[in-house]
Amino acid sequence: MAATLLALAVVCNGLYAGFMLIFQTGIMPALARLSDEQFVPAMRRINETVPRPLFVLVFLGLVAFPAVSLAVPGDDRSDTQMWLIVAGLVCGVLNHLVTVGGNIPLNNALAASESASPRVADREVRAAFEGRWNRLHLVRTVLIVAAFALLVAASLS
Repeated sequence: MAATLLALAVVCNGLYAGFMLIFQTGIMPALARLSDEQFVPAMRRINETVPRPLFVLVFLGLVAFPAVSLAVPGDDRSDTQMWLIVAGLVCGVLNHLVTVGGNIPLNNALAASESASPRVADREVRAAFEGRWNRLHLVRTVLIVAAFALLVAASLS
């Protein structure tokens, strides 16, 4: 059972790490080329679309599966494997903290600016959003890639 849970942890962390890397290396650089009037509504629509049930399952599973795998007795688990899982879990939790404490509030502010009265210029909305969001996204991308690598190492040890 512990091995199955670790495998599910690797899968969830791998899927999420890939998603974060695609945003880091492809989507955000592509959006950066857009005008303010194109960027702001495009990012709003992305933020509305991403949190679907499958995404939420992966997002929650990347923390839940490593945690549960640690809670299930694994008689053949080495100390090294246990500490690699703990380290991967810590990176996943930190990723969630950055997301919930940083990126999501920025996403919410971006959404709220759409109906703000008086209307805020897209140039100002983008200036308040893009740089901060990208810096936080880089941090959470590094964290989740590290979590994935640590969990893969744990599964191979």
